[in-house]
Amino acid sequence: MNRKSTLLSLVFLCMIVLSACASAVPTSTSSTTNNSSSGQAVNPANVTKVNLNTASGDDFVAAVPGLGNRMVREFMEYRPYISIQQFRQEIGKYVDEAQVAEYEKYVYVPIAINGSDSETLQQIPGFTADEAASLISARPFESTDAFLSKLSEYVSADELEIAKTYLGGN
Repeated sequence: MNRKSTLLSLVFLCMIVLSACASAVPTSTSSTTNNSSSGQAVNPANVTKVNLNTASGDDFVAAVPGLGNRMVREFMEYRPYISIQQFRQEIGKYVDEAQVAEYEKYVYVPIAINGSDSETLQQIPGFTADEAASLISARPFESTDAFLSKLSEYVSADELEIAKTYLGGN
């Protein structure tokens, strides 16, 4: 009988400890979800994106809602990114396509004016695949100013200002 009481007391104590631990853990799954799951749309024009090739771990955590340390390590492991397609492929190993698209609202791959592919150019707000193809066919650009001049034919002044922040290598 004494053993049975001790065993029941031990089980009861374990249940209390587990209950206390469970109440200390947040109930949201923010490490793998994002703000869009709450029904709030993210307006890309109101988001300052971070450069995938130069951002620190703290920069990623501050910029990308719900991003956990594991994904920060994954973001940094595959540097340098040369295209958004590379980002999609590498990060797509860990999360689904919808989550990768959500991450893309907060990060960018730097644009090389004479080297970036169509998808990477389409990171520029308001820039379509057809416009990217036209811009690519106008290469090579002799300068960043020449690239921006051609780009200004397709995007608004505000979008052009955002595009300037995405420029990386030539």
